[in-house]
Order: sequence, then C-alpha cells, then structure tokens
Amino acid sequence: MTPTSDLFSSGGVQIQLKGLQKHYQTAAGEVSVLSGIDLSIEPGKAWAIMGRSGCGKTTLLNLIGGIDHPSAGTIHYDGQDITRFSERALEEYRLSRVGFVFQLFNLIPSLTALDNVMLPMVLAEIPESKRRARALELLEQMGMAAKADKFPDQLSGGEQQRVAITVALANDPPLILADEPTGNLDSKNAEGVADLLCALARQYGKTVVIVSHDPHIPPKADHTLVMEDGRFQAV
Repeated sequence: MTPTSDLFSSGGVQIQLKGLQKHYQTAAGEVSVLSGIDLSIEPGKAWAIMGRSGCGKTTLLNLIGGIDHPSAGTIHYDGQDITRFSERALEEYRLSRVGFVFQLFNLIPSLTALDNVMLPMVLAEIPESKRRARALELLEQMGMAAKADKFPDQLSGGEQQRVAITVALANDPPLILADEPTGNLDSKNAEGVADLLCALARQYGKTVVIVSHDPHIPPKADHTLVMEDGRFQAV
C-alpha cells in the first residue's frame, strides 16, 4: 500500500489500561475473565495479543472497543476515560474512532463491496459524493477496486476480509481492533491479511491491536503479548 492524498489523515492513538477487570455472574458463582490488566498501547504500532480460546483476549478487545463495560478499572483513549462515556458517546466512539475487523467478516450479504464500505460513512452522515469517492479509493488501496460491484458471496475468504478491513477504515479511525482476523483463512491469505493489518501501523500510523492464536501474526507485529487466564504472561 502507498499513501494517497488525505485518505488516512488520522494517525494512531495512545491507549492506557489500568486495573482492568471483567467478571460475570453465573449460576455457579462469579467468573473472572480479566484480572487487573495494566497496559500502555503505543500509538502507530501493531500489537499482537496471543492466547488460547477462553483466555480473555476477545473480552479485552471488546472493552477497548467500547462494546462491553469493565467490572473495574479504566480505559483511556487519548487521555479520555471511555468507561465514563454515556451510551451515546460510546456509539460515536465506535463509529468514528475505532475500526473493527472480525473473524467472520461481518459484511452485509445484500450489499456490494462498495456499498459495504460506504455504510459506515452513511451512518457518519458523510455526503454521498464524498463517501463514494473515498470508498472507491480505499478499495483501490486494498487491491479490491476490481471487485467493488461484487457481493460477499462472490468473493473468496481472503477478498472478503480485505473488504472487511476496508470497511473498518471507512471513517479513518486512529484505532483498529482485529479479533481473530485470519481465523477463517488459509495459510497464504492469513499471511496476506496479517501483512495488511500491520502495514496500517507502519505506513499510516494507525494503532492496531490484533488478538489471535495464529502464528503468522507475531513475526509481523511490533509488540507481542501472551494472555493466560485473564492476565498477561511475564516476558
């Protein structure tokens, strides 16, 4: 990828986690998923958080992304504690300041690749002429311009994930959160997606956090942490 014009004007953002905990109440009692996480995530870097299923890494990502609420602790995004945000402020946070990439792509089947990319810009009330031009330029950057009029079921898994990453970039968020982004891909496509995500940090200054158990991710990331039982292992 090569930067063009002001396609990515927002750089990365600092994330500070302090004493972050998440507990769930079950019939059998309280279950602790995260046990006092402290972490400073540098802007403009690609971070890999590795660990087996159930270790708490997806819960951590959901908390940083404002999808879930912590039981205790704080999450500072560029100095702002999002745990104090109202629901409306969290909606705006998720729309404009965070881009999400998921294992299952989360593309709308009835929309073309182009329309999927434009959808976040519709929600952000960007004028139609600007959102179409931006979506086409983003797809060009991701090597998907020739597939702009294709529906998700007409694309390979690797192509769908590239479109999903493009959707995440639609509103130029400083923070990209990817949850098992290579989980449904073959080895070749997994490596390509890992390269693409990490390049968002190196070339465009985005802050990228990837949670995964895929061995393709750590060699490409700037920092790698390992989670086990709701805590980071000592390194």
